[in-house]
Order: sequence, then structure tokens, then C-alpha cells
Amino acid sequence: MKKIDFNSRTYIMGILNLTPDSFSGDGIYKDTFRAVEEAERLVAEGADIIDIGGESTRPGSESVSLEEEIKRVIPVIKELANKVDTPISIDTKKPEVAELSLDNGASIINDITGLSSDSMIEAAIKYNAKVILMHMKGTPLTMQHNPFYEDVVSEIKNSLSCMIKNAEEKGVDSRDIIIDPGIGFGKTLENNLEILNKLCSFKELGYPILIGPSRKSFIGGILGVDPKERIFGTAASIAIAIKNGADIIRVHDVSQMSQVAKIVNAIIHSREKVNV
Repeated sequence: MKKIDFNSRTYIMGILNLTPDSFSGDGIYKDTFRAVEEAERLVAEGADIIDIGGESTRPGSESVSLEEEIKRVIPVIKELANKVDTPISIDTKKPEVAELSLDNGASIINDITGLSSDSMIEAAIKYNAKVILMHMKGTPLTMQHNPFYEDVVSEIKNSLSCMIKNAEEKGVDSRDIIIDPGIGFGKTLENNLEILNKLCSFKELGYPILIGPSRKSFIGGILGVDPKERIFGTAASIAIAIKNGADIIRVHDVSQMSQVAKIVNAIIHSREKVNV
């Protein structure tokens, strides 16, 4: 499996939704062959990581059963792990799904609850998995019901610090932790813009940063377009995020956002050379 060196460049995480109710309208459901084929396409287009999810976390969504989530993701992870050496991330809040995914070839846990479950932490430690700790205010069902912050960046940083401390105290290696401010998860349009604008302040925590603005509703709120028409808004958000310190960008449109990342990284590195 390919190694990830966050000091070298920005990494691309390609999204593979195995749900019938994805907000972005790209869900692949009950078809392992097609899902694996799509994942291979994302890898060919430049995805460094494939993030697989079997439960929608869009605003207003409800949880699916453990059995249903397992049925959606495990066959795909098992088949994909035998076809590519690209790291596979499992996007789940259920420890049982995470452990089964790791046992079948995944190597990253992307947990929207920030490893709030001791069982999730135990699974991560057992398989030496990398973990993504994401900030969310509320639950997917309720998170967009008038979220409020006195200071959104400061409050998210404090929350992430608590998650990090909890994970490390229970045995997670600090080198395996990635943080995600949680764009769109219990945030207003203005909150999301402030997070992107001040993303560099999250560098103070000392961990790689993942950011996921792809096709999110704040882009639709500004442009007035449907999710599949938000590619240019996503590109602008991604460019700002990389400039401000993002180490991983989680995206639907891998081919296009890979180009954005390459250009922004080239500009940044060019500026560093000039300064030297």
C-alpha cells in the first residue's frame, strides 16, 4: 500500500458514496462491480485515497442499520483492496463497520463523531489505522438547525484538541491522527467561509488537516446552483484551502480538483523558491 507523506504535497481523497440518498447525487447503491469500477476510475484520475461511505451524513439524514451499512461497504472494500494499492478510508461512525472494513483492507477511519466511541478507538489501535477526527455540532439529523458559535474557529480548535487528547490518552499514535474542521457539519454559510479563510490557524494544533468543501450547500447558497453544478465553487474553495494549509482535500470531482491542487501547489512552491 502507498505511504502518505504530508510534507510532500496536498493529497486527494476521492469520495465513493454507496448510498441511495447522497446529497451530491452521486450515490452508487447495491452494485459492487460498478462501485469498484468507479473507485478505480477515481484512482486513475489522481485520487491518493478512496473514502467509502455506506451511510449518508447529509443534513437531515437518519442512520441506517448496522446490517445495511455492512452490506453496502464490505464487499466493495474487499474487492477494491485486491485491485489497487491506494489507501482505503471507511467513512463511518459505527465501530463494527470500521473494524470489519479494516479487516478487509481499509487503513483509515473517517469518523464524523471524532472517535467518541472507545470501541472505535480500540479498532483503530488494533489495526494501526490512521484516524480522521472531524468536528460536528449536533448530529446529521439536527446539525443545521440554527447552529451558533461565539467564535467558530476557536471553538472548533478547542473541540478538536479535546478529541486529540482523548484519542492519544487511550492509545492512538499521534502520527496517525488527521483533523477535519467539518465544513457543513453544524455550520452556517458564514461559518464555513470563516473556517476556510482562517484554516491556517488549525496548523497550530500540529496535525495534518483534511478539508471537505466539495459540492457543499454553502457553495450553492452563494451561487444558487445544484450540487452537480458546484464544480467551480468547489475549485475556488479547494484553492483557498490548499493555500491556507490543507493537507488532504476530500472531493467528488477528482480529475478537476487534482488539477487545481497541482496548480496551487506549484504557485506556493514557486513563491517559496523566490523567497529563498
